[in-house]
Amino acid sequence: MLEDYELIDLSVTITNDAISEVRPSKIKWITHETDEGKALFVNKLNCDPKVMPSGGHGNAVEVVTAGTHTGTHLDAPWHYAPTSEGKPAKTIEEIPLEWCFHDGVVLDFRKFSDGHVITVDELKAELNRIHYTIKPFDIVLIMTGCDKKLDSIDYFKQPGMGREGVLWLAEQGVKIMGIDAWGFDTSFEAMRREYERTGDGSKLWQAHFAGKEKEYCHIEKLANLDKLPPHGFKVICFPVKIERASAGWARVVAMVKK
Repeated sequence: MLEDYELIDLSVTITNDAISEVRPSKIKWITHETDEGKALFVNKLNCDPKVMPSGGHGNAVEVVTAGTHTGTHLDAPWHYAPTSEGKPAKTIEEIPLEWCFHDGVVLDFRKFSDGHVITVDELKAELNRIHYTIKPFDIVLIMTGCDKKLDSIDYFKQPGMGREGVLWLAEQGVKIMGIDAWGFDTSFEAMRREYERTGDGSKLWQAHFAGKEKEYCHIEKLANLDKLPPHGFKVICFPVKIERASAGWARVVAMVKK
């Protein structure tokens, strides 16, 4: 079956001290030649590594200190609020696997700049342009082109979703949405400017907080959405199971029929 599909990686790599992270991860590399790399053999097997089939090498291990929202990850409803739809919000290990493997659709909003909040009318217009009707459990991917700025401080400048757009998609039966930008809302700087201009606190982190009203997850820090057709493909986005966590790292992959 897999020979009939092209697998397209939609994930970014977790890297040490990445400029694209507010809370950069730290990676400690323990290599084959270090005493620390050989310590497991010495301590657990009570032997000199020189007698091992490795010829004296230890094993390579990496120790990663990273937040659950580092790299490409799936946000659980617990991230947004303690409750969703009046019930305890799901943590990442409670997300049904059935949500995480479904038909995908890409909506192209690369024309919008930092601070633009994508509206319901704009979602509908883009769906009309690509001749597609949302189905329950579709995984909707918002393309901003921000993944092309991953190694620049400008990565944090982005358009994003708003409350009304999220709720409209959720009302169509969508459980998972995603974006190829740092966050699902607009940039923090853009939200701050709008709040200072209007004094309207309801516009702050509004896409996230929509999850209090309608249960949904979103994927942040996607990449390569420009390599996908608008629809007619599958998305796989299973998160790592982390106890009581608000998010889980995900290797997000698209299956495109050849």
